[in-house]
Amino acid sequence: MNNSKHFPRKRFGQHFLHEQHVVDRIIRSLHPRPGEHIVEIGPGLGALTGDLLAVTDTLQAIELDRDLVVQLKERFDEPERLIIHQADALKFDFCSLSPSPQKVRLIGNLPYNISTPLIFHVLEQSHCIQDMYFMLQKEVVDRMAAPPGGKDYGRLSVMVQWRCEVEKLFEVGPGAFTPPPKVQSAVVRLAPYAISPLDVNDPKIFSRLVQQAFSQRRKSLRNTLKGMLSAQDLEAVGIDPRARAETLSVEEFARLSNMVK
Repeated sequence: MNNSKHFPRKRFGQHFLHEQHVVDRIIRSLHPRPGEHIVEIGPGLGALTGDLLAVTDTLQAIELDRDLVVQLKERFDEPERLIIHQADALKFDFCSLSPSPQKVRLIGNLPYNISTPLIFHVLEQSHCIQDMYFMLQKEVVDRMAAPPGGKDYGRLSVMVQWRCEVEKLFEVGPGAFTPPPKVQSAVVRLAPYAISPLDVNDPKIFSRLVQQAFSQRRKSLRNTLKGMLSAQDLEAVGIDPRARAETLSVEEFARLSNMVK
């Protein structure tokens, strides 16, 4: 692959994957089948794109960098099979790419500078997503998969685990990328629940409560949830008002959100 044409842009958080064995492992994990609606986020120089095209009928890709869109179209001259949307993934309507009731499968080496907001954006559209296979900073994947009680467990953990089954697949060292990032990376599988195992009456209230609970991690729930729930409300569902947000399970957050009037 000729990388000389394109200099990675810091403002886009570009770290291009070049290790073929890592590409092979990601594609094997995805295990694409004919007729599926696969969408690649941030194809970059096309390390995953070529291998995806080899095993799918059509592939949709979302790329913000106009120069890369031009290069991808030149390299993979199959406009009827590779449909590239020059767009910002943070604002993109992924549901528009899948004729209901079929769902899309998302894959990508996500730009690290937007990975967390992008995860929140796709979670909002999880009803039309079958699964997601993302390369992210290892610390972000660790936070997604974290159980309650530790420093990695936070708002991201709760919001992801509420909507999805989370599986950390494998880690990838900096040498697999050009330029090498200063951090370890990891590939994660997120599979949105068709029917959530948690009963949440109002998703917006749940989201606001979780955000407020973690806004000051060192403070007790009695303080952080003031204005939403009283100490008596917390005790009524068996939660100690002196507890901190990081000690609560996702199910306990769901119980609390259902108490908010």
